[in-house]
Amino acid sequence: MQGKLYANDLFSVGKIDHRINSALAEHMGRSIYEGIYDPKNKLSDDAGMRLDVIDAVKELDVPMIRYPGGNFVSTYRWEDGIGPKDQRPQRVDLAWQSIETNQFGLDEFMDWLPKVNSSAMIAVNLGTRGIEEACNLLEYCNLDTDTYWANLRRQNGHDKPYGVKTWCLGNEMDAEWQFGHKSAHEYGQLVNETAKAMKALDPSIETVVCGSSNEHMPEFGKWETAVLQECYENVDYISMHQYYDAPEQGTMHHVAKSIRMDKFIDSVVALADAAKATQKSDKTLNISFDEWNVWYHSNEADEHNEPWQQAPHLLEDVYDFQDALLVGSSLITLLKHVDRVKIACFAQLVNVIAPILTDETGLIKQTIFTPLADVSKYGYGETLLTNASSDTYHVAEFGDVPYLDAVIVKNNADQYTVFAVNRHQTESLTLDIGLNAGDKLTNITQRSYTCDDPHLTNTKEQVIPVTVKEDLHEVTLPAFSWNVIQFQTFA
Repeated sequence: MQGKLYANDLFSVGKIDHRINSALAEHMGRSIYEGIYDPKNKLSDDAGMRLDVIDAVKELDVPMIRYPGGNFVSTYRWEDGIGPKDQRPQRVDLAWQSIETNQFGLDEFMDWLPKVNSSAMIAVNLGTRGIEEACNLLEYCNLDTDTYWANLRRQNGHDKPYGVKTWCLGNEMDAEWQFGHKSAHEYGQLVNETAKAMKALDPSIETVVCGSSNEHMPEFGKWETAVLQECYENVDYISMHQYYDAPEQGTMHHVAKSIRMDKFIDSVVALADAAKATQKSDKTLNISFDEWNVWYHSNEADEHNEPWQQAPHLLEDVYDFQDALLVGSSLITLLKHVDRVKIACFAQLVNVIAPILTDETGLIKQTIFTPLADVSKYGYGETLLTNASSDTYHVAEFGDVPYLDAVIVKNNADQYTVFAVNRHQTESLTLDIGLNAGDKLTNITQRSYTCDDPHLTNTKEQVIPVTVKEDLHEVTLPAFSWNVIQFQTFA
């Protein structure tokens, strides 16, 4: 099977913001407790942070982590997670029907971030709380004033402000499952006033307004239009969330689902630009795709969980190889939209629908870990407008789907990277790469991640390997594979 890929330096989609490789760490299940924070475990440091998790997160090179949720944030009292630990209250968490001990909170999170070379994206509770609490939290994090909350941060051992730049104004506020759910008009007004107040405290921050919880919400489109009518000038990003469900229509349908992401992004861009026009604004609103992932493996187990446990096993999906290819194609889709998608958070980071899965003795880097790490490491510079062609197969939902999914990234003056998925389960694909109407490719290196069993998972004993080939003269994508091809050029 043949495939062709072409791009030209003159036609750039845009610069890649490294924050598209961000993640979510939410207080649910074992994401924080027994994941990031496990003080009784011999694998943890003196602060209780799992050292093996720190190493794995550093390998993923996650530039920003959204915290503390997610659904959790809509009933969260952030003040419960600061100060002496023996004085912190235990509370019920309505979102996940769990017990929150508050032994890990804002200060612990901010102390952990430098250990994994990351920064914070903080979500504020606009479900059961509002403007005052959001401003108090911002003062605690960012202000260097002689005032109550800034002084309390100092009293708690952090003299310098944290300097959190990016703030999510609530979470999925269009959804009836959200405590504090609001109409679009109510939420838009609340966001506008909250953003104005927060930016009065710290003009350097940027704010994210909640778009629809997913593209299947009944008010999708109408919600964005009504919300942005109220707050357009005081927000900087609109959020998107998307989770891929079970492969009930088979593997070939499953690995094509990134097409949904592509169409979803185009729709939200159109809605944002329509708001720009109706507001007669000079500002372009960008996208924070701050939750996305595959999520279905744990659904049956989660139905049998007893409520009001501490750190229950929730959403602990064990990912297989077909999930890895879907994640890879989703990353390619995000790269194709870097002109408008500036932030994307893989949800989540540890244990809960995550690339990292821990137990008492160690961790597993799941199948989805490899494409996430590859794009974070090699996906820098700018995305080129990429033309790809190959044979296709038919899927009822999407029509004709190409076996080849790929994008070309220009890293620097003469260094390029191709990210490519071959969706065909049995046939390899010989890839003809054309650049700048005749540039020659040299020093070609190819990393391939392939498996003939779509349902194979990684375990501690057996990890699906990555093969590396150097000094290639021809690029062939193995059947059913994720690939990273690097090369240089000369005229």
